[in-house]
Amino acid sequence: MYMINRRTALAGAAALAATATSGARAQAGWPARPITIINPFPAGGGTDAFARPLAAQLDTQLGVRVLVDNRGGAGGTLGATTASKMAGDGYTFFMGAAHHAIAPALYPKLDYDIEKDFVPIGIVSSPPQVVVVNPSRIKARTLAELIAEAKAKPGALNYGSAGNGTTHHLAGELFQMLTGTKMAHIPYRGAGPAMQDLVGGQIDLMFDGLGSSAQQIASGTINALAVASPIRSSSLPDVPTAVQAGVAGFEVATWYALWAIKGTPPEIIARMTAELLKSFDTPAIQDAWKRNGSEVVRLTGAPFGAFVTAEIARWGKVVGEGGVRL
Repeated sequence: MYMINRRTALAGAAALAATATSGARAQAGWPARPITIINPFPAGGGTDAFARPLAAQLDTQLGVRVLVDNRGGAGGTLGATTASKMAGDGYTFFMGAAHHAIAPALYPKLDYDIEKDFVPIGIVSSPPQVVVVNPSRIKARTLAELIAEAKAKPGALNYGSAGNGTTHHLAGELFQMLTGTKMAHIPYRGAGPAMQDLVGGQIDLMFDGLGSSAQQIASGTINALAVASPIRSSSLPDVPTAVQAGVAGFEVATWYALWAIKGTPPEIIARMTAELLKSFDTPAIQDAWKRNGSEVVRLTGAPFGAFVTAEIARWGKVVGEGGVRL
């Protein structure tokens, strides 16, 4: 339901040859100094899990430093506002997420417009959501047991999120709608701080992206009960999908993507798009993505922009029908 449409992804892949050709004609001399990627969430979250390996790879490919600047707060909207005010000179890019397709339905007075103030470059990664619990606070070892516990104690269990209006938050709301449960929502300034508290035993569970959960699951500090994807994750083959665990319709992916700032020269946008696609074929990126439970998604340019428009409409419907309020 909320996964990237495969046909749309193929359309993005079809544009690869044209993108690479135009990228070869990028402005002479670019890049001549360090490039900054603004990450609108704190360090240690899902966005960071993909932004930092990508920055390191682009650093190698472009021959200049590529830095990640974390600007967390308000479900990723503060960092997006900061990025939208930066100069479109090809030296600042924005790595947002699915949260930025949700924000228009939840924040009536945003200081930026994700479709007007930014230029779409492409999807960076798309790991599925996973239901994870702190084993010292939640004894459930299956999704059915978690649902039974939540129903037995309405409102007693709590779940952390990366902030109001993020996919973590909306996934929790959707889960409660589908299961008839009631839990308390605890928003954080990002997935990193929320995960720290989950591991530390300050909260009960999370509906998190595999990007920020995979390493903790592997270490055994948190337990994964189900993945919110149509098929099992290759990185968690023993964990059932939510549908297999009895919750039909619970499919949520936390995609991450790269945008240029409005006004960035088209030649630079084409070059960065080509470099993003090139990075996907490197062992460093393929290994990092596999480790963090994500597949490579070759969706760039206009097809990616159309995908964002569709996501804004889709999540707006979920927010409206679910009566979600901040």
